[in-house]
Amino acid sequence: MGEQHHGGQLIAGSIRDEGIDVVFTLTGGHISPIYDGCRDAGIRVIDVRHEQAAAHAADAYGRLTHRPGVAAVTAGPGVTDAITGVTNAFYANSPMVLLGGRNPLALDGMGALQDAPQIELLRPVTKRADTALETRRLREVMGNAFRDALAHRMGPTYVDLPMDVLMTPVDVDQVVAAGSRATSPAGADPGAVARAAELLATAEHPVVLSGSGTYWARASEELGWLASTAQLPVYVNGMSRGILPSKHPHLLGLTRKHALRQADVVLALGVDFDFRLGYGRPPAFRDDVTVIQVDPQADRIGHNRVVELGIVSDVKSFLAALAAHEGRLGRAQATPWLEELRADEERRVAARDEASRSDSTPVHPLRFAREVARWVDPEAIVIGDGGDIVAHTAGQVRVEHPGHWMDPGPFGCLGVGAPFALAARHVHPDKPILIVYGDGSFGLNGMEYESAVRQGLPFVGVIGNDGAWGEMKAFHERVYGAEGMVAQDLSQATSYDGMVAALGGYGERVERPQDIGPALDRAQESGVPAVVNVLLDRTFRRESTAAYGG
Repeated sequence: MGEQHHGGQLIAGSIRDEGIDVVFTLTGGHISPIYDGCRDAGIRVIDVRHEQAAAHAADAYGRLTHRPGVAAVTAGPGVTDAITGVTNAFYANSPMVLLGGRNPLALDGMGALQDAPQIELLRPVTKRADTALETRRLREVMGNAFRDALAHRMGPTYVDLPMDVLMTPVDVDQVVAAGSRATSPAGADPGAVARAAELLATAEHPVVLSGSGTYWARASEELGWLASTAQLPVYVNGMSRGILPSKHPHLLGLTRKHALRQADVVLALGVDFDFRLGYGRPPAFRDDVTVIQVDPQADRIGHNRVVELGIVSDVKSFLAALAAHEGRLGRAQATPWLEELRADEERRVAARDEASRSDSTPVHPLRFAREVARWVDPEAIVIGDGGDIVAHTAGQVRVEHPGHWMDPGPFGCLGVGAPFALAARHVHPDKPILIVYGDGSFGLNGMEYESAVRQGLPFVGVIGNDGAWGEMKAFHERVYGAEGMVAQDLSQATSYDGMVAALGGYGERVERPQDIGPALDRAQESGVPAVVNVLLDRTFRRESTAAYGG
């Protein structure tokens, strides 16, 4: 008999061969062999207090490394607890693999402990969902899961792992190898690229929208070249924040709504025409706009709106091909259109900054945003986990590098803060990490501070505490009036800082705006997971842009 490995060792070997060095998990008997395999393979295991957090952490790892994050959860409730995190990754196009325990195959249909229709539950929110039926084929099954997670558009996959398949040892020479995969991204059609260059060159009011597809394609340099060469205004959303440094002369933000309503040509790079962009339709866009949409996934072209030129391509490949048309695209100086937008941007920034100077107590949300933005290190990874307060702060925080701003994405799932930070601290042990919380969102996975303390994974959180589900409260007030408030208020007196301190971290409560920065300094200097709980004005309401119901 030759060398033998059990299923958990084969799983761990597949993870290691992908260059992945960590698995996020909450312990469970059905998946114990995976832990044994990870120990043998030198793979770190970070364990959390809720399976949703394990899935969120794997999502974040995928975003930060461009390699699939891996979460392992036990059967039944372990898998169902993780589904929210998987769904968030699905809509964010984040590569991850969820490994789910399952009852032994021999007990299928007999009412085994924690038996559930896991494949059926995961299939709608994953790119692939497979059950491993033989130990010797685990490497093949894992290879398929990793391949599909990384195929553009990227996203989560799921592997159902019966306990007997994990436990059984097999001869190494009988193991079926993983299949091959594509080694280069899809390229753009040369004729379509030439047409795109011509449309951009002849436009009077061109706009570039850069979405998460630009980030996943690692196309920062190429986008910067296009903007500078063709003197194009660039607006970003999703994971594209940071794709250009904050002071890049062609990167704009506050004027996006105005620019899109005036634009005659829009180049959409890896963008979804969803609620964030008014579904790509009037009045968010002018009626006669010409849209050039670039996306690696053909069925995303023309989703929600007609596009005049749809190009199925990786964003980086498209922009590289566009460089051949530099002579047609090149402009020596800024156009009147670009200068108009820059001047408008400066006016809007000045107005926002004026509104951010309030010294009132409790703290005005815009002053909170200003103080946090002033404190953030340019090298920091900033995580947004909340509603209104994150929207306020996101508009003021400068993001200098790709992947250094993370939020849930289009699924809008609260509770990602601490789980994202666990993964970020593992991937970047020396970078500052800041979570911007709403008080509501903090409550969803706040116990992960215990996970962080226990495993030596420090980060800083700052809570904008208005004692309410603020965004939804504003919506209810508009629709039902002040007397229609149901399930919208929280207690502003809740000691979130005391909770974190009780878990072994650092906590501090702040009531004056001038104290926010010094409190954040002390939190950072503590060297442990920390939170600063800032009391906000409960009466201020942001004009919501959320399209609830349409």
